[in-house]
Amino acid sequence: MKLTAVFASVVLAISSVASAEPIPRQDVLDAQEAWAESIVRMGRVYIENGDYRLAAEEHIDKFYAYGFSDVLFKPSLAASDPFRESFDEALSFYVGGHVDEDTGFALRPWQSVRFGEQQIITNSETAIAMGNYYFTATGSDKELKLEYTLAYLRDEFGDLRIKLHHSSIPYSEQPQELQAAPESTPAPEQVSAIQ
Repeated sequence: MKLTAVFASVVLAISSVASAEPIPRQDVLDAQEAWAESIVRMGRVYIENGDYRLAAEEHIDKFYAYGFSDVLFKPSLAASDPFRESFDEALSFYVGGHVDEDTGFALRPWQSVRFGEQQIITNSETAIAMGNYYFTATGSDKELKLEYTLAYLRDEFGDLRIKLHHSSIPYSEQPQELQAAPESTPAPEQVSAIQ
């Protein structure tokens, strides 16, 4: 009898997951728009001599899954410490302080941030978006184009949180070591030696 009850609860759990609706695409677009507005807000707070560090902490608390899930964060303008595993490292990227190379990406400041072309894949548990986003510095009319991948999950309140954030500068030139084609095909023994 107990085995039947356990089996029934497993079947019920599986069927409820299988029938769950995918995260709506509009929820992803709304999360992106709110994230972009928050980036602009951090810069505005900085210009007005406000507590920009608090604004950045609120940004990370609201949009990232630090604290209840592992987060993979690879900002585009980070070289010596390209992967940010902790809340403090993410905070440093946005406003400086914890990682030596960081000058505060959000403190440029930006007058606008917009998401451009993208692809979005959703299911009942996660959403993944990949595309371009554009940052315009205050007092400029030129956009900085970056590429991104964002993976979201829902928190306990149903809000989307970023679990993966990979950002990079678009490809512009092939590295030197990839430009020259080999002059001849390597002999089998050369290939074996390399492997």
